[in-house]
Order: sequence, then structure tokens, then C-alpha cells
Amino acid sequence: MAKEIPIGARGEAEETVEFEHTLTAHDSKLPPVYSTPDMIRLMETAAFRALQPYCEGDEITVGTSINIQHRAASRIGAPIKAEAVLDSFDGRFYTLHVTARDRAQEIGRGTVGRAVVSLGKFAK
Repeated sequence: MAKEIPIGARGEAEETVEFEHTLTAHDSKLPPVYSTPDMIRLMETAAFRALQPYCEGDEITVGTSINIQHRAASRIGAPIKAEAVLDSFDGRFYTLHVTARDRAQEIGRGTVGRAVVSLGKFAK
């Protein structure tokens, strides 16, 4: 089992919005702004990075829940930074507070749930 993970453990992930991250990439009728699924992916990456240093052996964390608000649009070329902070642990599930920002403002916030799994046990 993973080492004890301290409340407040943090992780970050960054990317620059490219065409492939936009709504337009999914449907040409939509505007060329950062998509919610791409923002959530970056938040999940930050959450993974917050917890992974505490995993042992073949352990990783996997997503179990998402509660996200996408609050502002970001255009192609905008740098996006997601941050995750461990808020709580209830025996098996970890809850992290996540935010995403571009250069000008917070664009998203919410919580992400994760659990530690053994890749070996998962593969069986």
C-alpha cells in the first residue's frame, strides 16, 4: 500500500493551448477556445503528480470522480497551469482540490477523486 500521503500534497501540470485542445478541433462550428475535456485532463495530470511520489512498487493512482466548473475561455496560444492539492482521504479514496489558470485568470476549479491501485493486481 502507498506511503501515507500528507494532506496538502501538491502537483502541477502545464500546457499551451493548441488547435487540438480547442472546441473547433471537435466541431468546426464551435469557437477556437480551450475545451473542458482538455482542461479536465490537465487537472487530472496535476492530481496524479501530487500523489504519485507516495506510491510504491507498481502502484499508481487512477481517477474515480470529477466535479469541475469551467468558468472562462482561453484562446490558442494561452499558457494553462493546473494545480492539485490533496484535501482529504477516506480510507481508499483521495479528494484533491484542482484549479486551472491562464495568464489572466482562473478558468476552472473543482475536485478530483483518485484511488491507489496496483498495476499487477489490476492486470489480473
